Amino acid sequence: MDKYRQIISNTVDRLLASESLRQVGVLDGMETVLPSQFAVDEIIDLVRSIIFPGHFGHHITLRQNALYRLGTTVDRLGELLTTQIAAAMNMLGGEARVDEERCEAIVMEFISSLPAVRDALALDAEAIYHGDPAAVSVDEVICSYPAIRAITNYRVANRLYGLGVPVLPRMICERAHRETGIDIHPGATIGKAFMIDHGTGVVIGETAIIGDNVKLYQGVTLGARSFPTDEGGNPVKGLARHPVIGNNVVIYANSTILGRITIGSDSVIGGNIWITSDVEPGSIVLQARADNTIRLNNNLTR
Repeated sequence: MDKYRQIISNTVDRLLASESLRQVGVLDGMETVLPSQFAVDEIIDLVRSIIFPGHFGHHITLRQNALYRLGTTVDRLGELLTTQIAAAMNMLGGEARVDEERCEAIVMEFISSLPAVRDALALDAEAIYHGDPAAVSVDEVICSYPAIRAITNYRVANRLYGLGVPVLPRMICERAHRETGIDIHPGATIGKAFMIDHGTGVVIGETAIIGDNVKLYQGVTLGARSFPTDEGGNPVKGLARHPVIGNNVVIYANSTILGRITIGSDSVIGGNIWITSDVEPGSIVLQARADNTIRLNNNLTR
Protein backbone atom coordinates (compact mmCIF):
# COMPACT_ATOMS: atom_id res chain seq x y z
CA MET A 1 0.00 0.00 0.00
CA ASP A 2 2.87 2.38 0.83
CA LYS A 3 4.39 1.69 -2.58
CA TYR A 4 1.02 2.45 -4.23
CA ARG A 5 0.73 5.81 -2.39
CA GLN A 6 4.29 6.67 -3.39
CA ILE A 7 3.52 5.99 -7.06
CA ILE A 8 0.44 8.25 -6.86
CA SER A 9 2.41 11.00 -5.12
CA ASN A 10 5.23 10.88 -7.69
CA THR A 11 2.78 10.86 -10.59
CA VAL A 12 0.88 13.88 -9.23
CA ASP A 13 4.14 15.78 -8.72
CA ARG A 14 5.15 15.10 -12.33
CA LEU A 15 1.72 16.13 -13.67
CA LEU A 16 1.88 19.41 -11.73
CA ALA A 17 5.41 20.25 -12.84
CA SER A 18 5.54 23.52 -14.79
CA GLU A 19 7.25 21.97 -17.80
CA SER A 20 4.56 19.29 -18.03
CA LEU A 21 1.68 21.77 -17.72
CA ARG A 22 3.28 24.07 -20.28
CA GLN A 23 3.02 21.29 -22.90
CA VAL A 24 -0.80 21.50 -22.72
CA GLY A 25 -1.05 25.28 -22.69
CA VAL A 26 -1.11 25.93 -18.93
CA LEU A 27 1.48 28.69 -18.81
CA ASP A 28 1.27 29.91 -15.21
CA GLY A 29 0.69 26.76 -13.27
CA MET A 30 -2.80 25.98 -11.98
CA GLU A 31 -3.59 29.71 -11.66
CA THR A 32 -4.13 29.97 -15.42
CA VAL A 33 -7.82 30.54 -16.20
CA LEU A 34 -8.95 28.62 -19.28
CA PRO A 35 -12.38 28.42 -20.92
CA SER A 36 -14.60 25.77 -19.37
CA GLN A 37 -16.49 23.24 -21.50
CA PHE A 38 -19.05 22.96 -18.70
CA ALA A 39 -19.64 26.72 -18.87
CA VAL A 40 -19.83 26.61 -22.68
CA ASP A 41 -22.47 23.87 -22.46
CA GLU A 42 -24.49 26.03 -20.07
CA ILE A 43 -24.10 29.05 -22.38
CA ILE A 44 -25.54 27.22 -25.36
CA ASP A 45 -28.33 25.70 -23.25
CA LEU A 46 -29.26 29.20 -22.06
CA VAL A 47 -29.17 30.64 -25.59
CA ARG A 48 -31.35 27.83 -26.93
CA SER A 49 -33.90 28.43 -24.17
CA ILE A 50 -33.89 32.18 -24.89
CA ILE A 51 -34.26 31.78 -28.66
CA PHE A 52 -36.78 28.92 -28.48
CA PRO A 53 -38.60 29.25 -25.11
CA GLY A 54 -40.57 26.12 -24.34
CA HIS A 55 -38.74 24.05 -26.93
CA PHE A 56 -35.49 24.09 -24.95
CA GLY A 57 -35.05 24.62 -21.23
CA HIS A 58 -37.97 25.32 -18.92
CA HIS A 59 -41.30 26.38 -20.38
CA ILE A 60 -42.10 30.03 -19.61
CA THR A 61 -45.71 30.99 -18.89
CA LEU A 62 -47.33 34.24 -17.84
CA ARG A 63 -48.09 32.74 -14.42
CA GLN A 64 -44.37 32.30 -13.89
CA ASN A 65 -43.69 35.97 -14.73
CA ALA A 66 -42.12 35.56 -18.16
CA LEU A 67 -40.39 38.96 -17.98
CA TYR A 68 -38.58 38.04 -14.77
CA ARG A 69 -37.75 34.51 -15.89
CA LEU A 70 -36.33 35.59 -19.24
CA GLY A 71 -34.52 38.53 -17.66
CA THR A 72 -32.71 36.32 -15.15
CA THR A 73 -31.81 33.85 -17.93
CA VAL A 74 -30.30 36.60 -20.09
CA ASP A 75 -28.49 37.98 -17.04
CA ARG A 76 -26.98 34.57 -16.31
CA LEU A 77 -25.95 34.27 -19.95
CA GLY A 78 -24.18 37.63 -19.77
CA GLU A 79 -22.37 36.66 -16.59
CA LEU A 80 -21.11 33.38 -18.04
CA LEU A 81 -20.13 34.93 -21.37
CA THR A 82 -18.12 37.68 -19.68
CA THR A 83 -16.13 35.15 -17.67
CA GLN A 84 -15.56 32.76 -20.57
CA ILE A 85 -14.63 35.46 -23.09
CA ALA A 86 -12.09 36.78 -20.60
CA ALA A 87 -10.69 33.27 -20.17
CA ALA A 88 -10.49 32.79 -23.94
CA MET A 89 -8.67 36.09 -24.39
CA ASN A 90 -6.36 35.18 -21.53
CA MET A 91 -5.18 32.20 -23.56
CA LEU A 92 -3.72 34.56 -26.17
CA GLY A 93 -1.28 36.02 -23.67
CA GLY A 94 0.92 39.08 -24.11
CA GLU A 95 -0.78 42.35 -25.01
CA ALA A 96 -4.07 40.59 -25.71
CA ARG A 97 -4.57 39.61 -22.07
CA VAL A 98 -7.91 40.37 -20.49
CA ASP A 99 -9.46 43.75 -21.22
CA GLU A 100 -12.58 43.83 -19.01
CA GLU A 101 -14.18 46.75 -20.83
CA ARG A 102 -13.75 45.00 -24.17
CA CYS A 103 -15.25 41.78 -22.78
CA GLU A 104 -18.28 43.67 -21.46
CA ALA A 105 -18.72 45.53 -24.76
CA ILE A 106 -18.66 42.22 -26.67
CA VAL A 107 -21.21 40.67 -24.33
CA MET A 108 -23.55 43.67 -24.62
CA GLU A 109 -23.32 43.64 -28.41
CA PHE A 110 -23.91 39.89 -28.52
CA ILE A 111 -26.93 40.03 -26.23
CA SER A 112 -28.42 42.90 -28.22
CA SER A 113 -28.14 40.72 -31.34
CA LEU A 114 -30.24 37.85 -29.90
CA PRO A 115 -33.49 39.03 -31.59
CA ALA A 116 -31.69 38.98 -34.95
CA VAL A 117 -30.32 35.50 -34.20
CA ARG A 118 -33.89 34.37 -33.46
CA ASP A 119 -35.11 35.87 -36.76
CA ALA A 120 -32.43 33.97 -38.69
CA LEU A 121 -33.13 30.69 -36.91
CA ALA A 122 -36.88 31.03 -37.44
CA LEU A 123 -36.20 31.14 -41.20
CA ASP A 124 -33.94 28.09 -40.88
CA ALA A 125 -36.65 26.15 -39.02
CA GLU A 126 -39.23 27.12 -41.65
CA ALA A 127 -36.87 26.00 -44.43
CA ILE A 128 -36.35 22.62 -42.79
CA TYR A 129 -40.11 22.16 -42.29
CA HIS A 130 -40.99 23.06 -45.88
CA GLY A 131 -38.07 21.05 -47.27
CA ASP A 132 -38.85 17.80 -45.48
CA PRO A 133 -42.14 16.02 -46.27
CA ALA A 134 -41.71 13.98 -43.08
CA ALA A 135 -41.82 17.09 -40.88
CA VAL A 136 -45.20 17.49 -39.17
CA SER A 137 -44.71 21.06 -37.92
CA VAL A 138 -42.13 23.76 -37.28
CA ASP A 139 -42.44 22.93 -33.56
CA GLU A 140 -41.40 19.35 -34.27
CA VAL A 141 -38.42 20.59 -36.27
CA ILE A 142 -37.26 22.82 -33.42
CA CYS A 143 -37.78 20.18 -30.72
CA SER A 144 -36.31 17.16 -32.43
CA TYR A 145 -34.28 17.87 -35.58
CA PRO A 146 -30.50 17.79 -35.15
CA ALA A 147 -30.02 20.48 -37.81
CA ILE A 148 -31.64 23.12 -35.61
CA ARG A 149 -29.25 22.34 -32.75
CA ALA A 150 -26.24 22.53 -35.07
CA ILE A 151 -27.38 25.67 -36.90
CA THR A 152 -28.28 27.40 -33.61
CA ASN A 153 -24.81 26.75 -32.27
CA TYR A 154 -23.29 27.94 -35.55
CA ARG A 155 -25.25 31.22 -35.62
CA VAL A 156 -24.36 31.93 -31.99
CA ALA A 157 -20.70 31.04 -32.53
CA ASN A 158 -20.56 33.03 -35.77
CA ARG A 159 -21.71 36.17 -33.92
CA LEU A 160 -18.97 35.75 -31.34
CA TYR A 161 -16.42 34.93 -34.05
CA GLY A 162 -17.33 38.14 -35.85
CA LEU A 163 -16.83 40.06 -32.61
CA GLY A 164 -13.26 38.78 -32.38
CA VAL A 165 -13.75 36.24 -29.60
CA PRO A 166 -11.10 33.48 -29.79
CA VAL A 167 -11.52 29.77 -28.96
CA LEU A 168 -15.08 30.00 -27.58
CA PRO A 169 -16.82 29.88 -30.99
CA ARG A 170 -15.01 26.64 -31.85
CA MET A 171 -16.02 25.14 -28.50
CA ILE A 172 -19.65 26.08 -29.16
CA CYS A 173 -19.62 24.50 -32.62
CA GLU A 174 -17.87 21.40 -31.31
CA ARG A 175 -20.73 20.98 -28.80
CA ALA A 176 -23.08 20.67 -31.81
CA HIS A 177 -20.62 18.38 -33.59
CA ARG A 178 -20.62 16.14 -30.55
CA GLU A 179 -24.42 16.13 -30.37
CA THR A 180 -25.32 15.81 -34.04
CA GLY A 181 -22.33 14.78 -36.15
CA ILE A 182 -22.63 18.09 -38.03
CA ASP A 183 -19.33 19.99 -38.15
CA ILE A 184 -19.67 23.70 -39.05
CA HIS A 185 -16.75 26.06 -38.54
CA PRO A 186 -17.90 29.29 -36.84
CA GLY A 187 -16.07 31.36 -39.47
CA ALA A 188 -18.21 30.07 -42.34
CA THR A 189 -20.69 32.50 -43.91
CA ILE A 190 -24.20 31.07 -44.23
CA GLY A 191 -27.19 32.90 -45.68
CA LYS A 192 -30.91 32.84 -44.90
CA ALA A 193 -33.21 29.82 -44.74
CA PHE A 194 -30.46 27.22 -44.47
CA MET A 195 -31.50 23.56 -44.40
CA ILE A 196 -29.56 20.44 -43.46
CA ASP A 197 -31.51 17.18 -43.90
CA HIS A 198 -30.50 14.30 -41.59
CA GLY A 199 -27.09 15.92 -41.22
CA THR A 200 -24.70 13.26 -39.93
CA GLY A 201 -21.27 13.76 -41.46
CA VAL A 202 -21.84 17.25 -42.89
CA VAL A 203 -18.61 19.30 -42.83
CA ILE A 204 -18.48 23.04 -43.63
CA GLY A 205 -15.06 24.70 -43.60
CA GLU A 206 -13.96 28.03 -42.17
CA THR A 207 -13.98 30.12 -45.36
CA ALA A 208 -17.00 28.51 -47.02
CA ILE A 209 -19.68 30.94 -48.23
CA ILE A 210 -23.24 29.64 -48.56
CA GLY A 211 -26.05 31.68 -50.11
CA ASP A 212 -29.75 31.81 -49.27
CA ASN A 213 -32.16 28.86 -49.48
CA VAL A 214 -29.45 26.21 -49.67
CA LYS A 215 -30.18 22.58 -48.80
CA LEU A 216 -27.52 20.02 -47.82
CA TYR A 217 -28.03 16.33 -47.19
CA GLN A 218 -26.02 14.06 -44.90
CA GLY A 219 -22.35 13.48 -45.58
CA VAL A 220 -21.80 16.63 -47.67
CA THR A 221 -18.31 18.13 -47.36
CA LEU A 222 -17.48 21.72 -48.26
CA GLY A 223 -13.76 21.43 -47.75
CA ALA A 224 -10.31 22.58 -48.81
CA ARG A 225 -8.47 20.94 -51.68
CA SER A 226 -4.93 21.71 -50.55
CA PHE A 227 -3.01 23.56 -47.86
CA PRO A 228 -0.29 25.96 -49.04
CA THR A 229 2.65 25.90 -46.68
CA ASP A 230 5.19 28.49 -45.56
CA GLU A 231 8.98 28.16 -45.61
CA GLY A 232 8.81 26.00 -42.51
CA GLY A 233 6.34 23.61 -44.05
CA ASN A 234 3.44 24.82 -41.90
CA PRO A 235 -0.03 25.50 -43.38
CA VAL A 236 -0.58 29.18 -44.27
CA LYS A 237 -3.46 30.51 -42.18
CA GLY A 238 -6.35 32.71 -43.27
CA LEU A 239 -6.54 31.86 -46.98
CA ALA A 240 -9.91 31.50 -48.71
CA ARG A 241 -9.79 27.78 -49.44
CA HIS A 242 -13.39 26.52 -49.23
CA PRO A 243 -16.25 26.59 -51.77
CA VAL A 244 -18.71 29.37 -52.52
CA ILE A 245 -22.26 28.05 -52.86
CA GLY A 246 -24.83 30.25 -54.62
CA ASN A 247 -28.50 30.75 -53.76
CA ASN A 248 -31.12 28.01 -54.11
CA VAL A 249 -28.59 25.18 -54.41
CA VAL A 250 -29.32 21.57 -53.41
CA ILE A 251 -26.43 19.21 -52.66
CA TYR A 252 -27.35 15.56 -52.18
CA ALA A 253 -25.84 13.01 -49.80
CA ASN A 254 -22.13 12.28 -49.55
CA SER A 255 -20.98 14.73 -52.21
CA THR A 256 -17.59 16.36 -51.68
CA ILE A 257 -16.90 19.88 -52.96
CA LEU A 258 -13.32 21.04 -52.51
CA GLY A 259 -11.32 24.22 -52.97
CA ARG A 260 -12.19 27.85 -53.65
CA ILE A 261 -14.63 27.04 -56.41
CA THR A 262 -18.14 28.36 -57.06
CA ILE A 263 -21.31 26.32 -57.34
CA GLY A 264 -23.63 28.63 -59.25
CA SER A 265 -27.08 29.56 -58.01
CA ASP A 266 -30.07 27.31 -58.76
CA SER A 267 -27.85 24.26 -59.26
CA VAL A 268 -28.46 20.69 -58.13
CA ILE A 269 -25.52 18.47 -57.19
CA GLY A 270 -26.33 14.75 -57.11
CA GLY A 271 -25.11 12.31 -54.48
CA ASN A 272 -21.65 10.76 -54.16
CA ILE A 273 -19.92 13.27 -56.45
CA TRP A 274 -16.43 14.77 -56.13
CA ILE A 275 -16.23 18.34 -57.46
CA THR A 276 -13.07 20.48 -57.71
CA SER A 277 -14.03 22.93 -60.47
CA ASP A 278 -16.69 25.63 -60.91
CA VAL A 279 -20.27 24.70 -61.72
CA GLU A 280 -22.29 27.13 -63.86
CA PRO A 281 -25.56 28.56 -62.47
CA GLY A 282 -28.59 26.42 -63.17
CA SER A 283 -26.60 23.22 -63.66
CA ILE A 284 -27.60 19.70 -62.70
CA VAL A 285 -24.59 17.53 -61.92
CA LEU A 286 -25.24 13.78 -61.84
CA GLN A 287 -23.06 10.74 -61.49
CA ALA A 288 -23.44 8.41 -64.46
CA ARG A 289 -20.66 5.93 -63.69
CA ALA A 290 -17.78 5.77 -61.27
CA ASP A 291 -15.46 7.31 -63.88
CA ASN A 292 -17.88 9.70 -65.58
CA THR A 293 -19.95 12.65 -64.41
CA ILE A 294 -22.72 14.16 -66.54
CA ARG A 295 -23.49 17.88 -66.34
CA LEU A 296 -26.83 19.07 -67.63
CA ASN A 297 -27.93 22.63 -68.24
CA ASN A 298 -31.36 24.14 -67.66
CA ASN A 299 -32.67 22.53 -70.87
CA LEU A 300 -31.48 19.12 -69.69
CA THR A 301 -29.40 18.60 -72.84
CA ARG A 302 -26.07 16.79 -72.77
